Amino acid sequence: MPGKAAKVPLSEKQLGILQQIVRQSTATVRLVQRCRIILLAFEGRLNEDIAALVDLHRKQVGVWRRRWQQSFQALIAIECGETSAALRLAIGEVLSDAPRPGSPGTFTAEQVTQIIAIACEPPEKSGRPITHWTGWEIAEEACKRGIVKSISVSQVNRYLKSAALQPHRSRYWLNTKEQDPQVFQTQVEFVCQTYLEAPDLYFQYQTHTVCTDEMTGMQALERIAETIPMQPGQPERIEFEYTRHGTVCLIGNWDVVEGQMIAPTVRATRTDEDFCWHIHHTIQTDPAAGWVFVVDRLNIHCSESLVRYVARLEGIDDSELGKKRSYQNSPIDGDTSGIPVPEEPPSPIRLPAQALVLAQPDRNDFRHPATSRSASRKFPLDRRTEAATA
Repeated sequence: MPGKAAKVPLSEKQLGILQQIVRQSTATVRLVQRCRIILLAFEGRLNEDIAALVDLHRKQVGVWRRRWQQSFQALIAIECGETSAALRLAIGEVLSDAPRPGSPGTFTAEQVTQIIAIACEPPEKSGRPITHWTGWEIAEEACKRGIVKSISVSQVNRYLKSAALQPHRSRYWLNTKEQDPQVFQTQVEFVCQTYLEAPDLYFQYQTHTVCTDEMTGMQALERIAETIPMQPGQPERIEFEYTRHGTVCLIGNWDVVEGQMIAPTVRATRTDEDFCWHIHHTIQTDPAAGWVFVVDRLNIHCSESLVRYVARLEGIDDSELGKKRSYQNSPIDGDTSGIPVPEEPPSPIRLPAQALVLAQPDRNDFRHPATSRSASRKFPLDRRTEAATA
């Protein structure tokens, strides 16, 4: 009589990975077949029914059910301590064929380790004029160093795949220059809050929130002949040769609420005058509205000409900008000689060397429009220009 079928437990993450493998067109037929066995067994199907659905014998179905049951605890341990990629790799190993007897491997474990070590080194360390390794370069370098007498490129690629190494791929990352994590966290929250408040500012107070950035070094090219339009049976033809007219700088605005570019400008240079003119050009598209500009730390984004321009828009006397204030000594415990103490609060317009310039709406007016003094205004634009570190 047939024995009792092994119960197949599944966690939620394991279930999702198995379903994903079944849907993939790049997965092997055997792996998809065995994943289907585990999924059907989890639904409570009998071995005979599963065998008919996957075109296998019921004894083969029982083998994979037992294999999964015996490996379930190990998979749970991997799921709790590793990433999803590691769990998927472990599932593939559980549902793969057992090692079969055959001829011994051509390369020893030490040789394979040395080949993988080459892929982890910069190519220039080996005197090669390339930036990224390829399978052919690694195979040639392994033979040059005497690690192996000869090895095929496909074998090298198999070793790289088994070690989850992809020398041909790269990803950019940014190393922050912030020294104080708390200050950086405050700055991030401030910028994120600006984006979160953008929809309400736009629909309630007619205030635009735009993210502004530059694309420099764009080539201004002109084709030496006109483009020939398409004809029946013939596509559009564009002249291959062109004439260079130097480079230009594109400054664009991304409206975070409308989700589109607005008022882009193109100029030959990227100076503080160019950026100030760009801000003026953008504001003129809707001069009656409020504007919030989110920019990065480029020095032209906090130039004197820009601050004076915003000050004039806000009705601030720009003749007071940049003037030094007098200081006096304050009677504090201890020796205070030489310690300057301001007689009055500093000017609200401050401009750090690295700054994010925002014509910031009054947050009190925005959050409590019913009780605010300026709730009757069309938009609650604060009469100041703040400089906050990005």
